[in-house]
Parts: sequence; structure tokens; C-alpha cells
Amino acid sequence: QVTAKTAFLFILPQYNVSVPTADGELVQYHYGLKDLVTILFYIFIAIILHAVVQEYALDKINRRLHLSKVKHSKFNESGQLVAFHLNSVIWCLYVVVTEGYISNPRSLWENYPHVYLPFQVKFFYLCQLAYWLHALPELYFQKVRKEEIPRQLRCIALYLVHIAGAYLLNLTRLGLILLLLQYLAEFFFHMARLVYFTDENNEKLFNVWAVVFVITRLFTLTLYILVIGFGLPRVETQAMDPERGNFFSFLFNNILFRMSVLLLVCLFQASVMWRFIHFQLRRWREYWNEQSSRKRVAAATTSTKQQTKPLKRDSGYHENGVLKAENGTSPRTKKLKSP
Repeated sequence: QVTAKTAFLFILPQYNVSVPTADGELVQYHYGLKDLVTILFYIFIAIILHAVVQEYALDKINRRLHLSKVKHSKFNESGQLVAFHLNSVIWCLYVVVTEGYISNPRSLWENYPHVYLPFQVKFFYLCQLAYWLHALPELYFQKVRKEEIPRQLRCIALYLVHIAGAYLLNLTRLGLILLLLQYLAEFFFHMARLVYFTDENNEKLFNVWAVVFVITRLFTLTLYILVIGFGLPRVETQAMDPERGNFFSFLFNNILFRMSVLLLVCLFQASVMWRFIHFQLRRWREYWNEQSSRKRVAAATTSTKQQTKPLKRDSGYHENGVLKAENGTSPRTKKLKSP
């Protein structure tokens, strides 16, 4: 029994509470320090699953494609993230649909703070934190190139800050919708990269990703304005109460603070869109340069063939190795006999 209790500490979420409802009692969860033990266990699970995907899927595909070292590293990165984002999108969509967060957008801010979480919501957040924490030792295991490490560290840090922030500040409902939108765009991007590595002439999925990216950015910005600008200021309990998990809802009553937060959000989204536009312009410029170079090579090849084509003789033809004139007479001048 002692071993079983210790095992449950690693496997299952802790801090369960029975919350009375109209239909009886409902078991829900809140967070605490014991969550770190559960996250540690699922970090090891994520490392094992990472190795399985690498060994039985990505390495076999890499042997067939014969990619360079740079493309090999990017292919492995995108392959792992495609598997993760696909599972996360399906799981997150199931959670937000079953919990009614999409059908009832008001639930994103009603009854804030959302201290008590359903089992599937808390377990989803613990697994997300475990995955992005496992990505840190994977930088060593996968032997990532030094020039790629800063970019990947920034990506991991941003995900950890946003996920942990939503979890600790009791904004889990808003965080679920934002993660769903972000993972959906990331899935199409890394899927497009995988297709591009297998066939460099196929860039159709990049166009699909571009459309999905713009749509998800618009939904993200709209969601921020809806929740921060209109939802949280209407919360009944505006007093700061850390014991109940209410950290900053009273600040949103101040219009200056609310507008400052919205301005920061808009600036961040604008910077993301600027990088996206810059990337698209660079890709289109490379595409048109490649097309123009191909046209120049084709034109040069055609002109070379025309120059090396043998010239056709205007008069005469060969017959049995003897050059004849058009009227059948020999083109050579006859020698006059001496009288």
C-alpha cells in the first residue's frame, strides 16, 4: 500500500477536492508543489516517446531521403513537432468541446478565478509542461547544432511561460483556446516543412499554413480583446485575494491598465505578423529568382543548340561520294584541251 500511494503521487494529479453541485458532488483539482513530482514522471515518459518516434519513424524515413546534415536536423525537429502538435490539437479540441468552452464563450471569464479544474484540464496542463521541459535535455540527446540552440531555447521558454502562467494565474480556460489556435498553425507549418524536404518543388502546404496562420492570429487577437477588454472587468469579485486565486482581476477595473495590456498584446501580435510577412516576402523573392534563373538557363541552352546546328549547303548534292550539281552536271570546271 505504501508503494501504491507513492506510485499514485507520480502518475495521477494531486490536490483533488469534492465540490458540491446540484447533482451531487464533483471531484475537481487545484495546483500545488506535488505537481512537480507528477511533471517529473511525465518528463521521462515524454523522453521515451520521443525516442520511439525517432527510432521507428523518422530515422527510417531519413535513410531513404539521404538528407544533408542541416536538413536532417530540421526534418527530425519538424517530425517530432508534427506528432506532438497533432496529438495536442486533438486532445485540446476534445477538452474544450466537452467542457463547453467553445459553445459558451462567456465561461472563459465567468466565475473567475477558476481555481478548481476538471481532471482532464489539469492532466492536459501537466503533460504540456512535461513535454516542453523534456525538450531541454533533448537538445543534448539529439545533438542539436550550436547555432540552432538559441532559437529552440527561445521557443521552449515562450511555451513554458505562457502555459505555466495560464496554469498558475487560473486562466486555464483562456489558455486552452490559445494553445489550440497556436498548435493548429504550428502543425501545418511543420507538416509543410516535412513535405518540402521530401519534394522541394512541392510548396502547396506552405500556402495552406499561411492562410491558417493569419486566421489564427485574428482569432487570438479577438479573443484577447474579448476576455481582457470586456470579460474580466465584469467579474463580480474584483478584490485581490491570492488565497482564492484572484491575483489581478481588480486591475482590469482600471481602464489605463486594461488599455496598456491590450496595447502590449496588439504590439506582440503585430511583431509576429511582421515576421510572418517578412518570411513570405523572402520566400516569394527566392521563388521568383529561381524561376528567372531557370528561364535564363533554358534560353542559353536553346541559343547554344542553334549555334551548333550544322549549316545546310545551298547547291549540289552527294551521289555515291561524288558532289553533283543541281542539274546533274559536275560542279568542277572542265579543263580545256590544248589544240
